[in-house]
Amino acid sequence: MPMNNKEFMKAAIDVATEGIKAGQTPFGACIVRDGEIISAAHNSVWSNTDITAHAEIQTIRDACRKLDTVDLTGCVIYSTCEPCPMCFAACHWAKISKIVFGARIADAEQAGFSELTISNEQMKTLGRSGVEITGDFLRDECAKLFKTWVERKDNRPY
Repeated sequence: MPMNNKEFMKAAIDVATEGIKAGQTPFGACIVRDGEIISAAHNSVWSNTDITAHAEIQTIRDACRKLDTVDLTGCVIYSTCEPCPMCFAACHWAKISKIVFGARIADAEQAGFSELTISNEQMKTLGRSGVEITGDFLRDECAKLFKTWVERKDNRPY
């Protein structure tokens, strides 16, 4: 039986939760093609000492390796939070067909993250990108990841 949008976002939430448990920040993403998860990853900025190791970037890198291509046309990325400008640009350049996100950039900012407050819709318009965007999907469940992260005693400031 094929998985559905809710199950794909739950997979991104689960991988973000794994990241929180591993001491990382509360972001997760998965890439789906033809109803199948190709890749799922959480933010690993601290463990990789790499400021670009956002969940979306990690899962794009992995999906490209697994599919042996830099063209992810037909793929959908599910992200627990609205992608930052860097991650949106990576989705655009990888030709990901659709972005589905849960929490908004403003939710991350409220949790203490230093966000560039440029929405995906603004990026799409300014960059004339063809990517389809669906926001606020399971937003409450995704925003809870920030609360879980903030409540952890060992979290680090971003």
